[in-house]
Amino acid sequence: MSQFIAVDLGGTNIRVAYFPKAELPPLTQSKTPTLAPEGPDAVIERMCQAIEEQLPTDRSDLSIGIGAPGPLDPRHGMVLKAVNLPGWEMIPLKSILEQRFVCPVHVGNDANLAALGEWRFGAGQGTNDLIYLTISTGIGGGVIIDGRLLVGSWGLGAELGHMTVDPDGPICSCGRPGHLEAVASGPAIARRATARIEAGETSSLTEQLKASGSLTAVDVGDAAQAGDPMAREVIEEAAEYIGRHMADLAHAFNPEIFVIGGGVSQLGPLLFEPIERAVEANVMTLAYMMNVQIAPAALGDDAGLIGAMVLASQE
Repeated sequence: MSQFIAVDLGGTNIRVAYFPKAELPPLTQSKTPTLAPEGPDAVIERMCQAIEEQLPTDRSDLSIGIGAPGPLDPRHGMVLKAVNLPGWEMIPLKSILEQRFVCPVHVGNDANLAALGEWRFGAGQGTNDLIYLTISTGIGGGVIIDGRLLVGSWGLGAELGHMTVDPDGPICSCGRPGHLEAVASGPAIARRATARIEAGETSSLTEQLKASGSLTAVDVGDAAQAGDPMAREVIEEAAEYIGRHMADLAHAFNPEIFVIGGGVSQLGPLLFEPIERAVEANVMTLAYMMNVQIAPAALGDDAGLIGAMVLASQE
């Protein structure tokens, strides 16, 4: 019987879980601060220590699955460049861990693996074709086609947050202009609300901005939930970009379901309703939305961790 260690390597925390078999829930689970500024060697050692704490006594048929920030080469387990992990360029994560633990190690893009987790155990159960978007500090995604994770020729595919939606838009965290992440992520929502207040618009957030000097997407979301017109417009503007983008994805992939996760998705109907309107307004025919669900993610923060287990179980 196969058993699995799953790892979710994040910019803030390293999460590790032990699955005695390919099903939920894990037997044990832990969370360790990443302390990313300490550099790759320190982070990898911290990860290895967290894995060792979860290792079973009998290590036969053990595989390790790791979700890591991209872009990365999943076939060779190489992290090419992780923006939120300083110094992580051309890091051969797979080979390092295989030498340490003497077992198969499988590495995948964290957002891709969240899609895999939602497809196998979350909101996408029972479907063959799924598109996953996570809208948080950044925007990532994953695509399942005919029951298989789409990664592309070099494993670099499905970077759904880094597609241009406004060529004249703000600069994205990756350095390119007008990507979806630059106009609809949590920080983008906060920046837009801040800019409108600084331009003289009235909002319930005005005093908060003066007092703290900055706003977060949570602040804007709370104000929108409370009925603030400007905050609602900012959320709807982000939703419009997301919905138009999803219409393009519908044309490309014709999925059965769109699954939306990440912190911004917690806005619920305030985000989902304008997204749905924008998708319907931008598909070239409503046949693309026939029986298509737009659903909130079901696995929360565990999606990537569960997806790492699914990756290891499939290889």
